[in-house]
Amino acid sequence: MAPPPIRLATRDDVRAIAALSRTEIEHGLPWRWTPPRVQRAVADARTNVCVAEQGGSLLGFGIMVYADDTAHLSLLAVNPDARRQGVGTALLQWLEQVAQVAGIARVQLEARHDNASALAFYRRHGYAQTDTVPGMYLGVADGVRLEKVLVQEPAAARRP
Repeated sequence: MAPPPIRLATRDDVRAIAALSRTEIEHGLPWRWTPPRVQRAVADARTNVCVAEQGGSLLGFGIMVYADDTAHLSLLAVNPDARRQGVGTALLQWLEQVAQVAGIARVQLEARHDNASALAFYRRHGYAQTDTVPGMYLGVADGVRLEKVLVQEPAAARRP
């Protein structure tokens, strides 16, 4: 089964995105990606919020913030009923393609240290662990930083 198409999020998607973040990413933590914060991300020119939906139901979303040569994947979540169907891969690839078009060299992200399925997902997609941060998530959970190089820098451009 082919994953659903990916599109930019709109104001109409904000509540569903915030709710999915709350249940699938922020469980056990204070809710930080509330509807107003998601709406600010949707409206921010340096951020892409994309969604996959089917039949009017949100299957998953991704939020990526772009800087000059790096991008930060702030959130990526897939509804539990839609997992293992290529939705997460489609979202991640869409965001990475946008980053490459924008000239971004690397994508960085964080995940909970105890989220083995998320860490395996990112590793399958070429992300490598760069750091472990004790208490990263408000002192409640440890975090892992990961990074994927999208564009190799020419040898002459690398810093010694």
